[in-house]
Amino acid sequence: MALLLGFLLLLELCWDTSALGPLSSTKGSDGLEFELPATNYETKDSNQAGPISVLFQIVQVFLQVVQPHPFPEDILRKILQKKFDFSTDYDKIIYYEIGIIICAVLGLLFVILMPLVGFCFGLCRCCNKCGGEMHQRQKKNGAFLRKYFTVSLLVICIFISVGIIYGFVANHHLRTRIEKTRKLAESNLKDLRTLLIGTPAQINYVLSQYASTKEKAFSDLDNIKSLLGGGIHDELRPKVIPVLDDIKAMAEAIKETREALLNVNNTLKELKMSTAQLNTSLSDVKRNLEQSLNDPMCSVPPVATTCNNIRMSLGQLDDNTNLGQLPSLDKQIDNINNVLQTDLSSLVQKGYKSFNDIPEMVQNQTTDIVSDVKRTLNSLGSDIENMSEQIPIQDKLSDFIGYINDTETYIHRNLPTLEEYDSYRWLGGLIVCCLLTLIVVFYYLGLMCGTFGYDRHATPTRRGCVSNTGGIFLMVGVGISFLFCWILMTIVVLTFVIGGNMEKLVCEPYQNRKLFQILDTPYLLNENWKYYLSGMVLNKPDINLTFEQVYSDCKENKGIYSTLKLENTYNISEHLNIQEHARNLSNDFKNMNVNIDNIVLLDAAGRKNLMDFSSSGVDTIDYNVYLAEMGKTPTKVNLLSFADDLDTKANNLPQGSLKQSLKNNAQNLKTIHHGQVMPLEQSMKYGKARSTINQSIKELQHKSSGLRVKVANILSSLDSAQDFLQTRISSVIVKESSKYGNMIIGYFEHYLQWVKISITEQIAACKPVATALDSAVDVFLCSYIIDPMNLFWFGIGKATIFLLPAIIFAVKLAKYYRRMDSEDVYDDIL
Repeated sequence: MALLLGFLLLLELCWDTSALGPLSSTKGSDGLEFELPATNYETKDSNQAGPISVLFQIVQVFLQVVQPHPFPEDILRKILQKKFDFSTDYDKIIYYEIGIIICAVLGLLFVILMPLVGFCFGLCRCCNKCGGEMHQRQKKNGAFLRKYFTVSLLVICIFISVGIIYGFVANHHLRTRIEKTRKLAESNLKDLRTLLIGTPAQINYVLSQYASTKEKAFSDLDNIKSLLGGGIHDELRPKVIPVLDDIKAMAEAIKETREALLNVNNTLKELKMSTAQLNTSLSDVKRNLEQSLNDPMCSVPPVATTCNNIRMSLGQLDDNTNLGQLPSLDKQIDNINNVLQTDLSSLVQKGYKSFNDIPEMVQNQTTDIVSDVKRTLNSLGSDIENMSEQIPIQDKLSDFIGYINDTETYIHRNLPTLEEYDSYRWLGGLIVCCLLTLIVVFYYLGLMCGTFGYDRHATPTRRGCVSNTGGIFLMVGVGISFLFCWILMTIVVLTFVIGGNMEKLVCEPYQNRKLFQILDTPYLLNENWKYYLSGMVLNKPDINLTFEQVYSDCKENKGIYSTLKLENTYNISEHLNIQEHARNLSNDFKNMNVNIDNIVLLDAAGRKNLMDFSSSGVDTIDYNVYLAEMGKTPTKVNLLSFADDLDTKANNLPQGSLKQSLKNNAQNLKTIHHGQVMPLEQSMKYGKARSTINQSIKELQHKSSGLRVKVANILSSLDSAQDFLQTRISSVIVKESSKYGNMIIGYFEHYLQWVKISITEQIAACKPVATALDSAVDVFLCSYIIDPMNLFWFGIGKATIFLLPAIIFAVKLAKYYRRMDSEDVYDDIL
């Protein structure tokens, strides 16, 4: 019953405290991070006995053999209900305790009979009976019996020594554990005090984190330009920006088209002039050659043949290009110049600016709403600050801190008495162990002296002094055994009955939680309450709150709120309900009136400019004809080769005016080739001019290809984007406003969810309570006291029991070591 009361006091200690727990951290995706301060406790969660635990387990196995019956739950329930009648239920107790009773009865028989047997044995020996006669008869197997008795006694002494060692170890272990009791009690009390004192600060800390949440929300409200306005801007961006980018690119294309047209047109003019000069020069040479071929010598063979060949080749001295027939690009250039009179780039920049001004417009139009939301959040903060005063903790903390102080004072006042009594117990245990040690030392000395001093050639009356001393030592051990073994057995029986029952009725059921299951029996401790703990803590006995569940939850370091189901008396969810505030905030954001319908991406002048560009005629130019002409050579024949051939033919003619005229014309062709053809070829084929004009022509061809379709597509996309801004922007504003509002509200929902989880599951983690209960029962009572006590009686009991066969073998063996007064005639010693 004392155990029950102690457990209830510990639970009552936690009932009115709902704070202080281990590290608890909650980090949301929004960047808000809440973390409870860590609390460090001194008391270790588990107690390790060390290597001696193996000996404790041996004793527990022995007790399991002696007492194999299951825990008597029915008997304990009747005792707690005060319905147990010994006269009718004694058979159940006997059935359960039969193993311990039998062992205790055998021990009592040992206690009663051993003094009687020792008294009778002493009288018998005084009458020269029972081995008291100092005469040894000769036996054929005497040597064998002596060795047999020696070995048997040695083995028994070893067993006795092991038992004595158990006794010494248990006695010392119990003393050292009692010395640690003060530290164990102080650490547990300190942990409980930490649990209580830290409660208000930790609750205030949790509630004070609202300031961080509000600061984050206020920061986002002040930054509504980039968050809400930027959100709307980003939502519209994929529909608007590509159109403006296309118009901007088209404006650049118009400028580049004009530059390319001017470049092509100017280059063509230069080439036309060059080809005209070349054509004039070739015509002059051709005319001179024709006049020279009219010379009379051309009618005389074989000069006539040469002249005919030259006359037939004159058709090759012509211009090979038709650059003069290429149409001029002046009309298209004039059209482009008219288009460029409207600055399309500046119109596009106005569209960009109009669209990029959306965040600024949002900020300017939401000033009043932001102020209203801030007032609502400040009001919510006041409600949360008042919550700390509503939690029923502060008023009762001082009472339980006083209870802990009184308990600590009681322990400090009585612990010296306990340590003093334990010193007496330790001294008594030491005397018991030393007494057994004295007995077994006499046996060891007897065996040593008798064995090493024995002379097998000596007759019983002539045995040596050492051998005789060994026999005396054995008989002294026998005498001391008879004198004190019954006292030792009395101690063993008492400690066995107490320690064995405590192990089976308290320690073992506490560890497997059978005790808690019995206490949780409905209507057991109070016939009017189904569940005693819920009736005592919550004043609601129908709530399923059990000792086992509370103990298990505390072992798992759960919070007191959920462990004791305090929601039945103080529902934290109701006090943390912000649904009304959340609805108001949500409605404010949903009804946000943001007017940004007057966005114009491109005005009518810009649209007309695009249409004029599409009808400028640059897409009707046959650019392939220009490229083909630019690829031709200036002349049909290589003038240098033609001149060399003409010069060769002239050299074959006889001296005269014809020969000289042909050589002069050949020289003129070479001059034309070097002075006109080669520069023209460099410009048209290999020079920078050709590269520039070809690039310009291809650029014009690329830009003008499908120009009308491109402009039509841009205008269509522009109409679509403008229509989207006029018809869909309101839905985008509502969507982004709702998203923005949910983000602001989400900060507080996240914070309040953390507060709820902290108070219900993490704050006031009751592990110190379970640890204190474990320290009182499992550690102090069972590990510090019962386990060493059981090991003590186990070792001393084993040693005492083995004293009985040791006495028998020692008496028998002493006959072979002591010097006799008379003997049989030993004709043959061997």
